[in-house]
Order: sequence, then structure tokens, then C-alpha cells
Amino acid sequence: MAAAGTVAGPAGPEPMPSYAQLVQRGWGSALAAARGCADCGWWLARRGLAEHAHLAPPELLLLALGALGWTALRSAATARLFRPLAKRCRLQPRDAAKMPESAWKFLFYLGAWSYSAYLLFGTDYPFFHDPPSVFYDWTPGMAVPRDIAAAYLLQGSFYGHSIYATLYMDSWRKDSVVMLVHHVVTLLLIVSSYAFRYHNVGILVLFLHDISDVQLEFTKLNVYFKSRGGSHHPLHALAADLGCLSFSLSWFWFRLYWFPLKVLYATCHCSLRSVPDIPFYFFFNTLLLLLTLMNLYWFLYIVAFAAKVLTGQVRELKDVREYDAAEAPSPKPSKAE
Repeated sequence: MAAAGTVAGPAGPEPMPSYAQLVQRGWGSALAAARGCADCGWWLARRGLAEHAHLAPPELLLLALGALGWTALRSAATARLFRPLAKRCRLQPRDAAKMPESAWKFLFYLGAWSYSAYLLFGTDYPFFHDPPSVFYDWTPGMAVPRDIAAAYLLQGSFYGHSIYATLYMDSWRKDSVVMLVHHVVTLLLIVSSYAFRYHNVGILVLFLHDISDVQLEFTKLNVYFKSRGGSHHPLHALAADLGCLSFSLSWFWFRLYWFPLKVLYATCHCSLRSVPDIPFYFFFNTLLLLLTLMNLYWFLYIVAFAAKVLTGQVRELKDVREYDAAEAPSPKPSKAE
């Protein structure tokens, strides 16, 4: 669909919808867009790419160099910082092997989420309190603010690195294939939303997702450190328990409540009000819906773990995605090593 002129937004923020309103209005808008698309097809997609995608080769090169940089930095941090720290703290061998991965992810996601929180709450961007505003005054090829462009470069290059890391550096888990799909979908969303100048909604998506990763890795680190030196450390055990509870609640609240009612409502319904013929409407919403399904998939792990705790099957915190020793696949050598 060729982009038309944008429509100005309302005077104040629009109230957040209910799940029923999201389904009703989003489905209605999608059906109306499908009926109104008289020339949808491959030729329209090609024309849309030519007219609305703005991504220069130097930007792609910078993204690739950033991914290589993250991989090199992780390898150096693992060898010079995380492994010596695990040895100094006398972590159990199994915990010492997994600690560098969690420490690396914790530091990145903490920094990335803090920066996106700053953009949404420390600047004049109204996207969190008024999600439909992400499409106000949208125009093809509009300039991307430098602070948002910096966030896109950091996040895009990191997810490029994460695809490699999932295959060759991280521990292989029961959900690693889904995790790999997640990284590919996320990288595709980051690159394409930057090219089509949907960067405003992208910042909101990143903010709503990164907080869960911060809490997950924080919890896992405290699980590893609570048995350091062969003795029990109650402070780490308490932090792990609180982190697990906080992670479970925030996963639902940020990814399964705010994400659909803020982001999906804005992209499925409000986008067509602001930009009646917004380019690649179905492409982006399909990817966002796939991201929602993966969030639901991982939420099932959380529910399964909570059920085991409540029924007494699990007495200590553990990552239910990890293989038990008896069923673990054969270890593969890390290319980073």
C-alpha cells in the first residue's frame, strides 16, 4: 500500500484498551485494510521497498561491525573477567560454567533497558503514555533522532551477535531453537522498522521486553552465587527468590499485558488512523504477533515452574529450560574459545 499523508492525533492520550477492544478493533482494522488493498502482491511489495525503505549500505556495515564487536567483547570479558570472578568466588563447577553467559546478558540488558527507559521517561517522547503517538506525523524517510538511532545500533548489533552466540557460545537449552527464531525475528524487526522509520514504536517494544531479561539474569546469577564456596549464602538465596517472583510478574505485566494493549493496539488499529495506507502493515504486525506467541510460549515455562513449586516437586530455584545431567546433549566446543 502506498503511504498517504498522516493524520494528526487527538488532543490528549487515548485510554488504553481492554483485551476485547484490542481484538475487536485490531481485527476490524486488519480486515478493512485487506479489503481496501486492491493491488496487494509482490509488485506492490517491491514498489513499497523502493519508495519507503531507507537503509544505506554504510548503516548495514556499521551494524555488522557492531555484532562482531559484541562477540569480541564478550569473549574478552569471559576470559578476563567473568571466569576469574567465578574462580575467585569458588562457584560450583556447573554454576561457574554458566555464570559468564548470565553476567554478560545481565550487564547488556541492564544498560539497554536503562537507556530505553531514559528515552521514554527522561525526554519529551510521549510513546509510553500515548502509544498511538508513535505514528503521529510519520512520513517516509523521516529523520531518525540521534538518541533513538544510537539505541537501534546497539540493539540491532547485539541481536546480530546473539544469533551467533546462541549457536556457538551459549548453553544449549530446550528452547534454544525458539530462542534462535526470536533473535532472527527481533533483528528483522529492528532493521526493517528502522528502514521504514517505525523507530518510535521500536523503542517502546524494546523497553517492554528488556526488563524481563534483566530480572531473569539477575535471578540466575544469585542462584549460582548462593552456593559459592560450598556453603549456603542466605542473602543470595533471598535475592534469587525475590528475583524469580519479580521476573514472573513482570513477564506477564510487560510482555502479555502492556505489550499487546500498547504496542499491538497501536500497530494494528491506530496506525491506520494516522497513516491510512501505511506501508507493510501486514508484514510488521505478523512479526509482532509472532513475538507475542513466543512470549506466551515462554510464559508456559514460568507457569510450569510455578506449578512444580506449589506442588512440592521443586524445592530450589532452577531454570526449567535447561537439560538435566542425564538428558543433556553432548557438549560442543565454543568457537569463541
